[in-house]
Amino acid sequence: MKTVMLLGGTKGVGKEILKASLKKGYNVAFCGRNTEEGNEIIESSNNEDQLYFHKIDLTSIDGIEDYYKETIKRFKKIDVLILYAGITPVASLIDTDEDTYDKVFNVNLKAPYFLLKHVLRSMIEQKGGSVLFFGSAHMDYGQEDRTAYALTKGTLYTLSTHVAHHYAKYGIRSNYLVMGWTNTEGELRLRQEEGISEKQLKDEASEIIPMGRMLTPQDPIPAVMYFISDDSAMTTGSIMRVTGGEFI
Repeated sequence: MKTVMLLGGTKGVGKEILKASLKKGYNVAFCGRNTEEGNEIIESSNNEDQLYFHKIDLTSIDGIEDYYKETIKRFKKIDVLILYAGITPVASLIDTDEDTYDKVFNVNLKAPYFLLKHVLRSMIEQKGGSVLFFGSAHMDYGQEDRTAYALTKGTLYTLSTHVAHHYAKYGIRSNYLVMGWTNTEGELRLRQEEGISEKQLKDEASEIIPMGRMLTPQDPIPAVMYFISDDSAMTTGSIMRVTGGEFI
């Protein structure tokens, strides 16, 4: 039985990955800031033996290491690491303050970097594994008010290809999934703070995205399941875009 370790998993696409992994019979470790949310997912799943939730502060390196250790303690191994969690501050290059810059880099880049450090050691010992980085359509140049976010996602792509190049000899594959504009709880909350309703958001997206609509949290799931399955055994160093044609 595979063990999937998720950075994130309580909301949006991360939660959909968790549900799809359970349907495949996989064990899933997931994390978040809210213990109540994590416990609710476990209790409603009817798969308590296959789930482990870890309360985490993604700005804490010790917390990242504890998450790794507890996952190994619970499931003995990690076959798949999915680096999904991230934050999307709204600030242009000329408006970004130091606190915003530090926070987005700590959560979006430093946290996955140091979790990956531990998981790779485990995968080397077991002679294989799959790492999936979640990117963004902003990675190429991004919107004007997403500068720091775009920079973290571009850097994660470099890290993804680095792992693919240097760790293939251990049977470890690494791939990068570019996700487009998605109708998640976080996106809705961000837009509501800007005074934009869900209908207005969808209408705006339909005018911008070539395929005519925003992604749903379910849209990236088939691609995710391919990358974490044995069907992708010889797929590494790749980039797949699930964006509806945005930023191409």
